[in-house]
Amino acid sequence: MPSQEFNAELLPDLLPVYYKRLFPYSQYYKWLSYGLVPFNYFQKREFSFTLADDIYIRYQSFKDEEDMEKEIKKHCPYKIDIGAVYSSRPKDHRAVAIFTPQEKELVFDIDMTDYDEVRTCCSGAAICRKCWKFMTIAVKILESALRQDFGYQHILWVYSGRRGIHCWVCDEKARVLSQSARSALAEYLQLLRGGDSQAKKVNIPQKIHPSLKRAEEIAKKYFHDLILDDQDLLGTPELWDKILALIPDQTLRDSLGKAMPKCSSSRQRWTTIQTEITKAINKADHKKGLRPHLLTEIILQLVYPRLDIHVTKGLNHLLKSPFCIHPKTGCVCVCFDPQKVEQFNPLAVPNLSQLVEEINSFDAGKTDEERGAIAEYKKTSMKESVLLFESFLAAIAKENSVRRQRSEMYLDF
Repeated sequence: MPSQEFNAELLPDLLPVYYKRLFPYSQYYKWLSYGLVPFNYFQKREFSFTLADDIYIRYQSFKDEEDMEKEIKKHCPYKIDIGAVYSSRPKDHRAVAIFTPQEKELVFDIDMTDYDEVRTCCSGAAICRKCWKFMTIAVKILESALRQDFGYQHILWVYSGRRGIHCWVCDEKARVLSQSARSALAEYLQLLRGGDSQAKKVNIPQKIHPSLKRAEEIAKKYFHDLILDDQDLLGTPELWDKILALIPDQTLRDSLGKAMPKCSSSRQRWTTIQTEITKAINKADHKKGLRPHLLTEIILQLVYPRLDIHVTKGLNHLLKSPFCIHPKTGCVCVCFDPQKVEQFNPLAVPNLSQLVEEINSFDAGKTDEERGAIAEYKKTSMKESVLLFESFLAAIAKENSVRRQRSEMYLDF
């Protein structure tokens, strides 16, 4: 069921409760420490806090888990952002001669507002189950590319708390990527190119890359339901003109423009577009004018992930932390399972008011001993997300253990 409405005025009262009873400090510290890195790795990690009245504090760093927990409880930040691991402790950045970012997870940021040109159900910060399918496609395309094209295994997906998703690639080989390598990887995954004045933003080479073929297969599974039914993107002359503008051949475009009013639905119009484009491409006299993958280009332009590649490229760029709170919605930035992304409902993500009520409801009528026998998060709808996070951490720990054993065997030899 959808989470209850949140009153943002309650944030100052509810945040201390959340940071005292629910924030997963131990798991969080284990994540950002990793297993086989230098002992001072965590100490060199940058955090930033956004406090009440938009007070922003950068270059926060902590000695250990206890120090981190103490400072978070002290400040009760409205938002926490995570940055890079630097050459020195960020809190000392003014006192050292060299202060440069050394490592950071490979991150991706996808915001629903970047889909406003192709969604009709909502706009701006608003979201619904219909347009959230764009995020489902984004997760599936990126997840498959990161695993199959780059071999990454430790990928954490997080809801931003309002209208987007974040992806944290935590493999060691991803964390040590240089800025130029991150830029190359981001450009590889960035398919849509061109500004607002450019209608057609996807151009595929004559020989289609396997990754694009895979993305097309994923896109086609959702295309009809999302684009033709939910968004009805061929439902009005204004809308179908935007789709037809992606066809470079003026004659074909004009012909389809006359055919559109004769069709009764977006599905019928798309069938007509597919048929006429295929016929035109197959004609010898049109092979020079029409690209062989035009239909694929149109499909991918409508549903391919809109990446903010500057976030991915920048080694010193900060990104909102998992398990912090979105100050406007009060929702927790929960982790979610990419294998179950179709079932993830952003409208049902717990907010602070709901969590406090769940704890109080669970504790009602129980003794102090009974209340303390179970972790606080297990009393709430945060449970599934924290357990997923713990499973993610266990996979990293297992790999670190295997690597440590191999290293010790090599030293013994």
